[in-house]
Amino acid sequence: MVLKIFFPQCCNRADSGLLVGRWISGHDSAVVLAVIHYPFIPGQVKQYIQQMKAQSGVELSVLGSWSLPKEGQEGMESFLRDLSTIFPQECWLQIHREIGKTGFTCKVVNRDQNGRAAQQETKKKKKNEKVEEADGEAGGDEEEQDEEEKVIFVHYEQRKVMLSQLHPIENGVPDPKTEPPSELRQMFQTVAHSQPLFFLDKYDDGPLKSTHWQSEGREASIIVELLKQASVPLCLLISWLLSIWTWICNIRIFSLYPLRFLSSKLSTCDQLSYRTEHMRTLSSVKPAAGHTQFMRKANILVSILVDMALGMLLISWLYRDNHITMLANTLVPAADHVAKELEELLQWLMGAPAGLKMNRALDQVLGRFFLYHIHLWISYIHLMSPFIEGILWYGGLSACLGLTFALSLLSDMVALLTFHIYCFYVYGARLYCLKIYGLSSLWRLFRGKKWNVLRQRVDSCSYDLDQLFIGTLLFTVLLFLLPTTALYYLVFTLLRLVVVLFQGVLHLSVDFVNSFPLFAMGLRICRSYRLAEGVKFRVLCEEPGTALHLLMEINPLKSSTVVQTYRTPTYSCYPKDSWAALAKKLFVGELIYPWRHKTTKTD
Repeated sequence: MVLKIFFPQCCNRADSGLLVGRWISGHDSAVVLAVIHYPFIPGQVKQYIQQMKAQSGVELSVLGSWSLPKEGQEGMESFLRDLSTIFPQECWLQIHREIGKTGFTCKVVNRDQNGRAAQQETKKKKKNEKVEEADGEAGGDEEEQDEEEKVIFVHYEQRKVMLSQLHPIENGVPDPKTEPPSELRQMFQTVAHSQPLFFLDKYDDGPLKSTHWQSEGREASIIVELLKQASVPLCLLISWLLSIWTWICNIRIFSLYPLRFLSSKLSTCDQLSYRTEHMRTLSSVKPAAGHTQFMRKANILVSILVDMALGMLLISWLYRDNHITMLANTLVPAADHVAKELEELLQWLMGAPAGLKMNRALDQVLGRFFLYHIHLWISYIHLMSPFIEGILWYGGLSACLGLTFALSLLSDMVALLTFHIYCFYVYGARLYCLKIYGLSSLWRLFRGKKWNVLRQRVDSCSYDLDQLFIGTLLFTVLLFLLPTTALYYLVFTLLRLVVVLFQGVLHLSVDFVNSFPLFAMGLRICRSYRLAEGVKFRVLCEEPGTALHLLMEINPLKSSTVVQTYRTPTYSCYPKDSWAALAKKLFVGELIYPWRHKTTKTD
């Protein structure tokens, strides 16, 4: 049998005393958590262990004794060996470390069914120490065993193991019918849940003294404690403000159709509702139930703080050196330039574009129709030009809520400033789609078929001569008018796609700031051991006749896995359709709407 002992590095030079830890169920393994120093009273030790079990929920027990002899403590080892009768265990460990040597000597005392103890000794040394056979003691209730039990020491850094989270994360209560957790996961959970055991340091006036990673003094931060004290009233204030905001949003006037329709199409309203949900999550006074909820709250908090910091940087640039005035003075000439380019494009389409012979009458009608819309748009821009600087000045203040609000407002402004391009695209797409579906229906007429609306399929059908004659005339007219309509549709679809691409970049930037796990990535970079993917073992000593001493090191989680695991759920702004479905829509003339559609959350 191989017995694995997870031994903390901080206890390598601890004073003699008792080993406190836990036996891992289902495995021949023990996790040492602390060493209680001599002198002590066994009754106080038992009371302390019971108190720690109640606070931590871990099945703590006295695993054995630890002996590091000093001057004046010659009989300490025999005294600690006799304690096995006071702290009855099925397996009692007696770990001894000699002065000036690094090797450990481990004696394992087992008890049989009759309550008699059997002792065997195996010397474990890290360097060139020979294994000596143990001499069985001639006690009345002890007998010598012949078989040698191998012990492996796995040294671990207690603080890192306690603060780390082993992935993948197991949420919920484990089902007893399923397989129990692995040995490594149980070891991590034991150290993590034993935090009350680490509160006892050398500055306490209690009767017991112990050695663990925090025995020299508790690790704490005054800033963190002050933030904890201030978080409760701050959360109550935020909850009260959110309740007022919810009451304002639920006013009946905002439920009318025009306002409800506009709010569902504007990116700024979507971002406002999204941030409101985030603030509700943060304002909860209840502590996080688990690691996943804690990381989600932390990622949301860091995301909001970084968003607001970037927004303040944008404000400092906008309101310095008259940048808003410069933008307002540039916007109207830019709109005039775009309108002029569109007029030249329409004049080119009304001629013989690329040498193509178009239908003259339809070409002139479509060209004049679109030119009239451009004229209306230019008149609207010049009518709004005196107010543009004020709109930019007050709109720039939205960046104090965060950079994402400024980007969402910019996306809405782009949608309003390019509304005429969207109208051109809709007109061309509707006309093109009408002709495409008309030609497909008439093509079925030539083949003696029709579309069955009830069964959603193509069925055979017989047509008379008049129907075939009229169908032929309509098919000819639509076919010869299709190139002119298709050319206008192609040009305005390309213009519309340019605008949609720019808005898509803005939406992706907003979603990136909202969903990227900044806190988790900060832990991955600064304290990679906090997010553990697994462990690796490094051999400290592997020589003939010596024990195997391993050093356990934590493997950090990959950056891509961190982003995938802790990415905040967002409202998806990505198209639902695949590239093939998108190409099909463009070919048949179906509309591609420019607005974001608020759908279900996606991770």
